Amino acid sequence: MTRSARLRRRLVEHLLDEDVLHAPEWISAFRAVPRHVFLPRFFAPAGGLWAAVDRDDPGWLETVYSRDVLVTQLDDDPERWELARRTGPVPGTPTSSSSMPSIMAIMLEELRVRDGQRVLEIGTGTGYNAALLSHRCGAGQVSTVDIDPVIVGEARERLAQAGYHPACAVGDGALGFPAGTVFDRVLCTASVSSIPPAWLSQTVPGGLVVTTLNRPIGAGLVRLVVGEDGTGQGHVLARDGRFMPLRAHRLPEADRLPMPSRDDWTQTRLPMSTVLQPRKQFEFFAGLALPGARPVRDAADDSVSLTHPDGSWVRHRKRGGADEVAQGGPRELWELVEAAYVEWCELGKPDRDRFGVTVTEERQEFWLDEPDGRTWPLA
Repeated sequence: MTRSARLRRRLVEHLLDEDVLHAPEWISAFRAVPRHVFLPRFFAPAGGLWAAVDRDDPGWLETVYSRDVLVTQLDDDPERWELARRTGPVPGTPTSSSSMPSIMAIMLEELRVRDGQRVLEIGTGTGYNAALLSHRCGAGQVSTVDIDPVIVGEARERLAQAGYHPACAVGDGALGFPAGTVFDRVLCTASVSSIPPAWLSQTVPGGLVVTTLNRPIGAGLVRLVVGEDGTGQGHVLARDGRFMPLRAHRLPEADRLPMPSRDDWTQTRLPMSTVLQPRKQFEFFAGLALPGARPVRDAADDSVSLTHPDGSWVRHRKRGGADEVAQGGPRELWELVEAAYVEWCELGKPDRDRFGVTVTEERQEFWLDEPDGRTWPLA
């Protein structure tokens, strides 16, 4: 057995231990598909910057088969890796990556693929996920699309090198696949602020759409069943996942917030971590109750803030073991947060999988427990 094969088997054992991989078909795919073919180079964190790593660097293969997300592009610039290789670590914002294998396994299993079904992947990236799909679904059953022609070209070459030949296209993933083929399953490996109508129109009635939501607070996985009339309805999934957004669904940069004076701070019994950490049950509901609000971390003092496009803001800090907030703007955001927490408790502290999603031509909304119950707009 080769070294890479041993590392693949070790990765599968980790995924089994994490309880994110169960189906024999996907176990076989993760054992067979060589992730290293799709990650000949990537970026590694380096003191707030990004260092270039490739197969000539010590530990490259072990890192490829780790459980980590591996950044492959910064600032939509395909030349940034070469620059980092020449000059040393560079600044930048990740814009493409090979996702954590655990979230890939979760999404692939949630897709509930059956033999003979056609699958569309939105967001080709490195091509690794398309290879896993191709191994499971067979020749001619997988199509993948990405907006970046350089990414698509490199992925197509690496897929062929690994022995897979899905249909690869350059285009805006929000518009589906350019050829207009109808699919049984649609899987988006980027996040979206709302469900693109093209995905529903390109999915057969009864087919499934699995994606992640690009929400500032309370993002996560959803699975929709497509109806005969091109609508979609489904649920937020219990297992969480976060992805980079499609380019058209990116959020604007948040403005810097003012620094409160010493007298502006007041104590609160609600930690900011309860509002913002995905592991906390309240986080998803907080996102529903605070549409448009965004978290912002200030590196200067390591404080965490919330800001809203209407100019409202709230800063949070720990001081002497106590939680304190200061706020400003036209609305007192923290009062809205505390009121939302009370309402969430009165509703029985619902976790994310009690919420559903309905998508029609006229509206996209969340609901609690039943479609005709309490609703909130998705976008």
